[in-house]
Amino acid sequence: MSSALATPAVHPGPPPPRPVIGPGARPPLERSRDSIVSGVSAGLARHLGVGAGSIRALFVVLTLVAGAGPLLYLWLWVLVPWQPGPAAPTRRAPMAWIGVSAATVALPVLVAVLAVEARDAWTSRSFSPALVAVVAFVSVLATAAGCWAELVDRRDVDRGDRHAVAVRAAAAGILFVVLLAMLPRVDSDGIVALPALAVPVAGLIALVGSALASRWGDLSGERVRRIREEQRSAMAAHLHDSVLQTLALIQNTAGASSEAARIARAQERELRAWLFDGEAHPDSDLVTDLRDYAAALELDYAVRIDVVSAGLSAEQASGELAAAAREAMLNAARHAGGDVSVYIEGGSRGVDVYVRDRGPGFDVTAIPDDRLGVRESVIGRMRRAGGSATVRTAASGGSEIHLHVGAPGDARG
Repeated sequence: MSSALATPAVHPGPPPPRPVIGPGARPPLERSRDSIVSGVSAGLARHLGVGAGSIRALFVVLTLVAGAGPLLYLWLWVLVPWQPGPAAPTRRAPMAWIGVSAATVALPVLVAVLAVEARDAWTSRSFSPALVAVVAFVSVLATAAGCWAELVDRRDVDRGDRHAVAVRAAAAGILFVVLLAMLPRVDSDGIVALPALAVPVAGLIALVGSALASRWGDLSGERVRRIREEQRSAMAAHLHDSVLQTLALIQNTAGASSEAARIARAQERELRAWLFDGEAHPDSDLVTDLRDYAAALELDYAVRIDVVSAGLSAEQASGELAAAAREAMLNAARHAGGDVSVYIEGGSRGVDVYVRDRGPGFDVTAIPDDRLGVRESVIGRMRRAGGSATVRTAASGGSEIHLHVGAPGDARG
């Protein structure tokens, strides 16, 4: 227990910064997360220090050399990793709809080939290389579009399930049209032109298989998450009956502002966050930032800070409101101590932050001119950001700093 108490609270955060690349060193070969198709060309261009257009032109030229361009591109696509980052990769090119559109445009070519064969009395033949080539081209395009939408685009936040369902439906419709067009190829003996008919059938099977594989992956992932949550709940129950109660007892026995109580409180907050927040990465929002900052202040000052939030707010930790709130919390911890309450309220009219302490209070007008903490870092910062900051001292002691940032169109902001 003593070793646990001596360990400072560490909250999960964004990945550590990557080492700075020295002069003359090449950036690592990684695919760009903001890509057109796969990020291969942009990543290779950044690694080689050339333009992405030159790399794309090189792939086109290599395509003329025994098809080396597509093979090299696929090889890099499979082996080169994504750039590190919390956001999911995005693809600007609508590859699924491009494939569906190309297959739709190729359907009249299939009709034309069938018409030519009927005119030239080729219907008695059970095999036509031209017909098989056109059917295969249309079917492969439609199948690839449907599988891409299900296996790739479905996980893109800008597209999702509806996009995947729409593309799969369009691809399946094209494949059914191809099958209907091929039905007249049944000759008088009932023999079907199997080489041309097998491709769209295989495409329909691939569409169904990709959807089932995707759903099976989702179910497996959900099952793994459920098992982990059950294990975490069992561990949380055990730790709640032992470690957490011990930490709470230390706080109650030692006093809210003692060193042991502050370390125990920090350890309790860290343990509760690990147990009950799961594996979700904390967003860099206002509430998370102020809670982390409160934990850090409790280790440096004889203070106990409670951060409570109500409503939903998209205010980010990098905003002026967060900076002013941190300064107000630091001022309360440094000059008032004891118990400090931070209340965050978000709504349609904006975001309000209240920082209350139980200290002796202070008069803003009596602060010396060389003391800029509250006057400039809080009140001035909020004014420059288009918000407001007011300081109120209660008659019974203690002060309250009220910060407000209005939503767009809010007259108060």
